[in-house]
Amino acid sequence: MKISIGGYSFFNTFLEGKMDVFGYLETVKYRYRMDAVDLWNGFFIDRSDPVYKLADESYIRKIREALDEKEMRVVNFAVDGAHLWDPDPDIRQKLYENALVHLDAAEILGAETVRIDTGGSYQESEPMSDEQFEYTVKRYQEYADRAAERGYLIGPENHMGASLLPREMKRIAEEVDHPAFGFLLHLGRWKADETAGDEMVAPWAVHTHFDARTVLLPDAEDKVRSLLAGGYRGYWGVEYNAPGNQYVEMEWMIGAVKRIVSLASRVDEVRCKP
Repeated sequence: MKISIGGYSFFNTFLEGKMDVFGYLETVKYRYRMDAVDLWNGFFIDRSDPVYKLADESYIRKIREALDEKEMRVVNFAVDGAHLWDPDPDIRQKLYENALVHLDAAEILGAETVRIDTGGSYQESEPMSDEQFEYTVKRYQEYADRAAERGYLIGPENHMGASLLPREMKRIAEEVDHPAFGFLLHLGRWKADETAGDEMVAPWAVHTHFDARTVLLPDAEDKVRSLLAGGYRGYWGVEYNAPGNQYVEMEWMIGAVKRIVSLASRVDEVRCKP
């Protein structure tokens, strides 16, 4: 079963000084017996600036060496601090430059999908202005052209600002109109159209995230079943930064996600039989 663990799931352990990116890889490989990682740049960025500075290339190459040694794939590289939109044009330019550095890193790491956010507030969401929409589409088209040339997929997560509105995500996807563009779909996380949001953007889903709330939703199986019926064959990412006892909490989450996907897949297989 295609399950991955989002690096953010161990953020509190990281903050306690008990894990770095190499410890994360060891944990995923040998504790949870997985060969795919859902890498997050939060393990190797400098948060002292609003535009997060990435570790130097030599460090990124060490991560790649560790991945190769363990025969692990990066099914998603989630990038913070390099989102597209900021109302200040100077900050916007710095974010763009930082995104390019992160794309270099994604290519060194062999990432199969990359998440770079739209920008905006984590708490509030509103439709994009014409200027923001045009800029966002232009940048994603640029990034998707690069991704297509180098063998991966790229796009936002429903994570902040306008991306928490499924109609805005759909509008972006339709305008970008690129085969290398897709969404990291965090199931059920919307500020509008909550019941229909996942289905609305499902055609562009290239990776997914579950959190502790998602697995307890009464329609969690239906969400997975709908994605499978629509052709989704990517990974089911587990992203849950538990307040404490994170190793055990992750075991519970993995089990819960496996159960949901297994039940949804079973029904889907039965329906597909002639």
